[in-house]
Amino acid sequence: MSATHQTNCTTESAVLYVALEMGMVNWKVCSTVAVGQKPRCKTVPARRMDLVLAEIARAKKRFRLSEDTPVEVCYEAGRDGFWPYRWLTRQGLNTVLVDSSSIEVNRRNRRAKTDRLDGEKLVIMLVRYHQGEKRLWSVVQVPSLEVEDTRQLHRELKELCRERTEHTNRIKGLLIGMGIDVQGIGSTFPEKLAELRLWWDSQTDASGAPLPDHLRERLRREYERLALVERQIDELEEHRCAAIGQGDSVNIEKVRQLLNLHGIGPVGSWILVMEFFAWRTFRNGRAVGSLAGLAPMPYDSGSSERSQGISKAGNPLIRALMVQLAWGWLRLQPRSTLSRWYRQRFGSGSKRQRKIGIVALSRKLIVALWRYLETGVPPEGAVLTDWRNKIPKRYQKEPAAKSGTTQAA
Repeated sequence: MSATHQTNCTTESAVLYVALEMGMVNWKVCSTVAVGQKPRCKTVPARRMDLVLAEIARAKKRFRLSEDTPVEVCYEAGRDGFWPYRWLTRQGLNTVLVDSSSIEVNRRNRRAKTDRLDGEKLVIMLVRYHQGEKRLWSVVQVPSLEVEDTRQLHRELKELCRERTEHTNRIKGLLIGMGIDVQGIGSTFPEKLAELRLWWDSQTDASGAPLPDHLRERLRREYERLALVERQIDELEEHRCAAIGQGDSVNIEKVRQLLNLHGIGPVGSWILVMEFFAWRTFRNGRAVGSLAGLAPMPYDSGSSERSQGISKAGNPLIRALMVQLAWGWLRLQPRSTLSRWYRQRFGSGSKRQRKIGIVALSRKLIVALWRYLETGVPPEGAVLTDWRNKIPKRYQKEPAAKSGTTQAA
């Protein structure tokens, strides 16, 4: 039985819908013109954008569309990042980047899942989204290449700090296994390594034997990796301080504005701006809390009504940072309205209630910081300071000399 295809599409009203199902080796290019039309799915090698355009051109011929028919494209946000969006947009294709966790799926315990089925479902959902179902899924806001590049510094610093902890714990663990407890690992560790002694000697049955040769060499190499990580951390921190003290961009001004609040340092202000406030546009405070993953998720169905906690659907780095800033805000801004609200509502509660309350305070605090950056009005009752006091003077830009003329005597 031959397949049926819609052929009554006109150039003025027709739109070609294309969904890309991206894998590591191959991509699925699924296209259709309407919900009732069976999608056309073809396989191309991964990241071959020329072949993707060729399949779009063949799809137009297949559905009897003209060459100038508008094309709507979508794909799920994932490993490939934002470069396909930027490339497709430059080709004149209206592209939508979809949050993969917001796509509706079959709730059965076992369901068929293939790249073809996922691509067909994605392109049908694109048709529905284009026809007006705007809440069908969540659309990812794509940053520019320049903005995305500014996020590399603090993300690399986070990874390096994690590696530093791993190297430090590994060195201490290897020594603890030999009965040696080293409190600190500083620059003199290579010299101390030759002086370390075991608590026993298997041959003489006495204490004071040196470390085994292979273990000592492993500890030396581990320390060299630790020293390299620490040197790179210092370089990145110096670069960040120099950018705050001498930069003149709009984002740097926002970082300084947050630094003027007592209780927020260079790390927190930099991450908040570069990761969150620098390139996103928010309609209201609810959108700010939701994107940070701090919005409450109620469950109210029939006679069952309970709270499921926060959504955790936003940026995990921002969410963890805001919880830390909220604890610091209570200690360093005790007279602010937010701190008084927390103490009045959760201060006398149990340990669990105070932890729940700090999440609520984190949500209120990030909304207050957003309004502060937008309007210049600090949170009510907050103490202000000078951002220059929070970074070393050697990184600050020297004030311009006063203009004037000197007259010879």
